[in-house]
Amino acid sequence: MVTDLELLSQQFPTAAEYVSNIFLIHRDYGTVTNLRLAEWMGVSTPAVTQALVRLKKLGLVDYQRYAPVNLTEQGRLFALRVLKRHYLLEHLLVRLLDFPWDKADEEAKVLQSHISQDLEDHLDAKLGHPQTCPHGNPLPGTEIESKLLGAPRLSQAPLGAEILILRITEEGEAIPLMLPFCQASGIKPGVRFVVKHTAETEIILGRADTEVEVPISLAQHIRFSL
Repeated sequence: MVTDLELLSQQFPTAAEYVSNIFLIHRDYGTVTNLRLAEWMGVSTPAVTQALVRLKKLGLVDYQRYAPVNLTEQGRLFALRVLKRHYLLEHLLVRLLDFPWDKADEEAKVLQSHISQDLEDHLDAKLGHPQTCPHGNPLPGTEIESKLLGAPRLSQAPLGAEILILRITEEGEAIPLMLPFCQASGIKPGVRFVVKHTAETEIILGRADTEVEVPISLAQHIRFSL
């Protein structure tokens, strides 16, 4: 069994991404299938199957053909380490290095398996022990996790309501152009809008003198509170 995150990344470069995504899908949907994992990651189902076979050999997943995918306890602990490092690196990039908010997710994926535990601990303290990533997704086990996970989708926002953007879901972050769209539109955690119009295909948000038309396909991956 693999016990070191950096060693694992050398043996299987995409393992950290697979394991963390399995954790997130299970948290958000309860069941992880090959198809959902493939759709989430933007890869083919045969590629997912090959990856799961390798992860099983490494002791990170319980996997049987045609059955839901589950992380082993070792896999769960790996996922938690990967997610914490990923979120800390995103904050480092955005808050301390002024790196573009909409590009931090992809850059953090490159870096997350290549920092030491000492640097991780230093970043955590330096950044004030953040409970979410810059896109609002909660670190597992934090006090705010249940509130953020239970927040309604923007596609469900009532007409005329003043809303507070809470997060862009992890699944949403994986959609091409999702984060650039949110960046350009000012749709970020902590920003308030008024719902100006709702329809089957889009929702229009207003803020100051600006209106933003959000396709429903994207709005379902944005969570809010009133």
